[in-house]
Amino acid sequence: MAPISRVSFSVAVAALVFAVVFPAVQAQAPAPAPTSDGTAIDQGIAYVLMFLALVLTYLIHPLDASSPYKLF
Repeated sequence: MAPISRVSFSVAVAALVFAVVFPAVQAQAPAPAPTSDGTAIDQGIAYVLMFLALVLTYLIHPLDASSPYKLF
């Protein structure tokens, strides 16, 4: 049996390293989903604005009801 040359041994070791390392590199987990997107923030702002409009309506309405001027 002929002895293995240094070059063929190096190629065999390199091939073994690449065979072990490359599948691990490609087998990455997908990126996690974002925890908050723009629609959740927009919806929160909309709820705050609607609540503010409701409070202002109930604060202004008694002033309008007790006014001596009959608007309607």
